[in-house]
Amino acid sequence: MIEHLKIRQYQLEDKEILLDILKLNVPNYFAPSEIDDLESYLDNEIEHYFVAELNSKIVGAGGINFENNYTIGKISWDFIAPDFQGKGIGQKLLAHRINFLKSIPSVENVLVRTSQHAYKFYEKNGFVLKEFQKDYWAPGFDLYKMVI
Repeated sequence: MIEHLKIRQYQLEDKEILLDILKLNVPNYFAPSEIDDLESYLDNEIEHYFVAELNSKIVGAGGINFENNYTIGKISWDFIAPDFQGKGIGQKLLAHRINFLKSIPSVENVLVRTSQHAYKFYEKNGFVLKEFQKDYWAPGFDLYKMVI
């Protein structure tokens, strides 16, 4: 099934579809307040953002941002439509971004800031927990800061 997966750069016309997919992940993976946060991110904070398409249908997305003079690559705003979770799409999207980051000579570390609802996914993909903060994203949504 995922052999037909295409990962491409985000385009402005993807925005509403991605907001709709994120809404499908509320409250299981994201707090309601994060819908506005994603919209702000898409409008103002994208450095590299990728869309996952399966058979020409957008099924998820995930980004990359940088800190510390491009020595830290941050995995950001990952989500997959609920009907497509558990099929390896998230892993392919994550691997695509990690490989992208590894191709940038200045990047020394890769980190992700996630919640208790997704940290096991990152742990399974080689990330190690470095920091925890209760109710960081919203009440009931803790911060799990992880590095690979």
